[in-house]
Amino acid sequence: MKMMKTALLGSAIATLVTTAAWADGHGCGVEGGRLSIIGNEFPAIQTVARNAVECAESGSAEASANLTADHQTLNVAGMTGNPAEYTTAIVANSSIVALINEDVIRPLDDLVAEYGQDIPAQQLITVNGQVMAVAFMANSQNLVYRADVLEQIGMDVPTSYEQVLEAAEKIRAEGIMENPVGGAYAAGWNLAQEFTNMYLGTGGQFFEPGTANVTINNENGVEALEMMKALTEYMNPDYLTHDSNATSAEWEAGNVALMNMWGSRTNVLMDSEGSTPEVYENTMTSGPLTVGDSGRPANTLWWDGWTVAKNISDEDAAATFLAMKAGVSPDILNDETMTEAVWLMPNFESSPVNTGVLASVAAGSTPYPMVPFQGLLHTALGDNIADFLQGNESAEQTLADIEAAYTAAAKEQGFLQ
Repeated sequence: MKMMKTALLGSAIATLVTTAAWADGHGCGVEGGRLSIIGNEFPAIQTVARNAVECAESGSAEASANLTADHQTLNVAGMTGNPAEYTTAIVANSSIVALINEDVIRPLDDLVAEYGQDIPAQQLITVNGQVMAVAFMANSQNLVYRADVLEQIGMDVPTSYEQVLEAAEKIRAEGIMENPVGGAYAAGWNLAQEFTNMYLGTGGQFFEPGTANVTINNENGVEALEMMKALTEYMNPDYLTHDSNATSAEWEAGNVALMNMWGSRTNVLMDSEGSTPEVYENTMTSGPLTVGDSGRPANTLWWDGWTVAKNISDEDAAATFLAMKAGVSPDILNDETMTEAVWLMPNFESSPVNTGVLASVAAGSTPYPMVPFQGLLHTALGDNIADFLQGNESAEQTLADIEAAYTAAAKEQGFLQ
């Protein structure tokens, strides 16, 4: 069975947030070669890509970026060819696993030794003893709420999903909003992520320790599914089509008062663009919610970082490394970009938009599991949970379907016999 040992834990992220430091004057240094980025499309990554492309172009390198919500369906295929279409993929805890499993990214130890000795060790994501990525930001999902709406119904800020349901019922009963709860519940990856958060919040574990045997078909799994379904009763009826972008649009339109949302999206919700003063002036964020009585945060802690493709020339690898290093250097921080993320670099100054992520670190939120078979479970979750939410199956049957789909995939991949 293939296993991976990783060197990033929640405590390491906490250290990164407070102590990461780059040496002064690291410069850009690109001289020719090629940079081609694939990554997600939220503001922090747009900033990284923009600065990396500028660095590459300043050194006469060919440079481009494809930032899209579909990045996880494109990155493996785009890095499989020889030469690879993309020279770097911007990844997170979960999405790097598929790239490692498919052997399309290269260890960075030689490039770090030659060009990156000033990168703090804690930013170097190590898998099986080799550096496979460079982290540049921390992220998590946390409660976002409308302070004016909670004041109107006379409730404090919820700290649990049970309290979210209580607030949602009051908001609906008083005719303020019909569907006051939002969430990235789009069938597929987003829906699986919401289950992952909720299941961890119940105190559950995904696998038998030291094995790839899945362990979600239990009372914790039922509890997680039932809470998710209870929340959907207060969501837009089209919730299974709502990813983070659609959910954020619902918020800015003033249709939602409570939602679990990525910290990296909060700045957009709090600015004046695309919204009204009533909404953005009352948009606040707090720490992770709980569910049940486990006391564990019902969310996951993430890092985002960059990689280098395996099937590219040494010249392209060097250009990519140097450009991406410049793209996440302290030089990119200014009044506009400071609020886009919890940046893992010096000169980062926390602001209200970062409250939720920092609260997740302080609460000891569990990092998203970075094991090679977690992605198979994530896919099985995303493919099957909608049947339960729509009332087509019981929670027990849905969990059995997930277990069967995962087990078949894990056997095919050699993780199970």
